[in-house]
Amino acid sequence: MTDQRPISRRAMLRAGFLRDLLGSAADRAAALFDPVPHDHVTRTDVPPGHHPTSLVMRYPKTTADVDAGAPASSPASRHRRPIPVLRPPGAVDEATFLAACTRCDACMVACPHDAIVHAPARLREAVGTPMIDPDRQPCRMCDDFPCIEACEPDVLSHLVPKAMGTARITPQTCLAHHGTTCTVCVEQCPVDGAIEVVDGKPRVVESSCTGCGVCRHVCPSPENAVLLMPVFSRPSRPPASHHHA
Repeated sequence: MTDQRPISRRAMLRAGFLRDLLGSAADRAAALFDPVPHDHVTRTDVPPGHHPTSLVMRYPKTTADVDAGAPASSPASRHRRPIPVLRPPGAVDEATFLAACTRCDACMVACPHDAIVHAPARLREAVGTPMIDPDRQPCRMCDDFPCIEACEPDVLSHLVPKAMGTARITPQTCLAHHGTTCTVCVEQCPVDGAIEVVDGKPRVVESSCTGCGVCRHVCPSPENAVLLMPVFSRPSRPPASHHHA
């Protein structure tokens, strides 16, 4: 007969907390997004030493499902919730971006780090537009932003904030939260002050974070400890905007 150790009250409380936490997160996600079949993929194109991550992309609900096929520039499309895609720095609001982006690839060619790729077909009307996949290659936040300089349709603008999203560190999977000395994300972050160390643990300073994805890309945890949420509400292109401004 196998000897089983009694479960402590602390362990039971912790398990209940994690179950409630994960459950509430799933409920929030379900309220915002509809799952699309065949979206669940396991990443294999990750750098050596990094644990392949399983990514699930979910698409936002529309105001009416019948408008799902409406052109990006139509009134119906402008009432949709934005697609969760990480755009390059200086991207204007999603409706304008989709309507004006010519898919010319100039920003991709100009990027010295090959961080800009085509949005895949699963992103619906965004297919072929420029995006950043931080698991493959994050944005390095170049000082001169060559991607913006190369954008002729001006959907990447110097007059728009360079913030692409916000990073979050999950204590459950962060090595520094489990007795390991790890500050890789702090050391590699290209934005001064975006990640700080508090009591030996990294903490994202949301007011400084640009969502470049470098912290997620370099995280050595077997289960990546960095979550990256794209900016859903971006400003419209200013009337006087010009990509050489």
